[in-house]
Amino acid sequence: MLDLTYELPKPKVISGAKHDWELVIGMEVHAQVSSNAKLFSGASTKFGAEPNSNVSFVDAAMPGMLPVINEYCVEQAVRTGLGLKAEINLWSAFDRKNYFYPDLPQGYQISQLYHPIVGEGEVLVEMGDGTARTVGIERIHMEQDAGKSIHDMDPNMSFVDLNRTGVCLMEIVSRPDIRGPEEAAAYIAKIRQILKYLGTCDGNMQNGNLRADVNVSICLPGQYEKYQASKDFSHLGTRCEIKNMNSMRFIQQAIEVEARRQIAIVEAGGEVDQETRLYDPDKGETRSMRSKEEAHDYRYFPDPDLLPLEIEQAWVDEIAATLPELPDAKKARFIADFGLSNYDASVLTADVASAAYFEAVAEGRNGKLAANWVINELFGRLKADEADIANSPVTPEQLGGIVELITAETISGKIAKDLFEIVYTEGGDPAQIVEERGMKQVTDTGAIEAALDQIIADNPAQVEKAKQNPKLAGWFVGQVMKATGGKANPKAVNQLVAQKLGS
Repeated sequence: MLDLTYELPKPKVISGAKHDWELVIGMEVHAQVSSNAKLFSGASTKFGAEPNSNVSFVDAAMPGMLPVINEYCVEQAVRTGLGLKAEINLWSAFDRKNYFYPDLPQGYQISQLYHPIVGEGEVLVEMGDGTARTVGIERIHMEQDAGKSIHDMDPNMSFVDLNRTGVCLMEIVSRPDIRGPEEAAAYIAKIRQILKYLGTCDGNMQNGNLRADVNVSICLPGQYEKYQASKDFSHLGTRCEIKNMNSMRFIQQAIEVEARRQIAIVEAGGEVDQETRLYDPDKGETRSMRSKEEAHDYRYFPDPDLLPLEIEQAWVDEIAATLPELPDAKKARFIADFGLSNYDASVLTADVASAAYFEAVAEGRNGKLAANWVINELFGRLKADEADIANSPVTPEQLGGIVELITAETISGKIAKDLFEIVYTEGGDPAQIVEERGMKQVTDTGAIEAALDQIIADNPAQVEKAKQNPKLAGWFVGQVMKATGGKANPKAVNQLVAQKLGS
């Protein structure tokens, strides 16, 4: 856990015509398990395959075909639960959720309503302003995904692609602890970050591998605190679910739009209907998809084709022993070991690859200087080139070499930028480049002093101005750097200028 002090984020307040209103948000994150095979069949989960090519007899619901649990998917769900500090249930069971799916041939979804694989957990959600909130995880259950209906290929019919049918999803259900659109986006980002660290989901929102259903309700100030004290949902407004959101930006927009819609209804004397809605980003509105069903509407019952899932604590302990260092712990270590700021540590631990790259650069070197070069120079250049750390043309060893040359005062900061550009575009060993191209910093005070004396002799009027106004001494520093081709040691130059001009 981070050894930092946070304030609690303030709830988002929206002013209506009659009252101020607060938001209450809960989220159901659907994360596709990183697995080569589906939850109940051996069919491939590869994205982008030809339509209906990753379909087994089980996925197609052929008569007599029985589901067989994929142990690796169970392991990934347990790993996720451990990563979210959640309770692992050694006994869980699968249920059938009955309602019509045009792209799920069996006509029901196998899920876990009554006895999920993972119980209560929590996740720390940090905001950019130094505030943080612990969001409770209510449960994580496994379920099979549906296929995909395609409506834009023919004006008279729809097509069905069953490749996703039966792919294992983890549904991560939060408590209604999120209090604003920005917090909701930060929560999704944190869940995504943890899953990627764990390797249990690739977090690809564009492909639909991570998506969320967002439950939004409104309440008057003070009502949420009453709910917290009593856990009585009557203190909160009727919630509406915004379905299948796969963009953090759209999630924020949809929450704001839906909250204002509910406020308008309530302040006009109406009642909000509990329903499932869709967000239309083009129109900037949510629209009704269907009335929100309750659990009994789905006629859940234990799946007769699957025995209850019983796992051993020893197996859970083995999985726990293989967990990687997670973002919060890594961030705290970077702050403690390398003396980084909270912001720099957050940037460097945003994903696994960036954190590993930084550690390789910083090992045995100046951690703060390494962080500065990774964040400002490398990340900045990669962003400009629309590249990422995975295909960086500068290796950690090369950037570490530049950091070493700066630390040893072999090169100045200005020369280092030139050197970085050479390494980025041409490659090569930084130390060898400095040697071969004569890029070493001039540290000979005699040579620097000679250059300064000449500049002073050539500019008597500027000397008098600098003696009257010491701030103008910087002009002489710049002239010396120019005269030495930027190779003079800036520290030595500043000392000599101050000495010569008496500033």
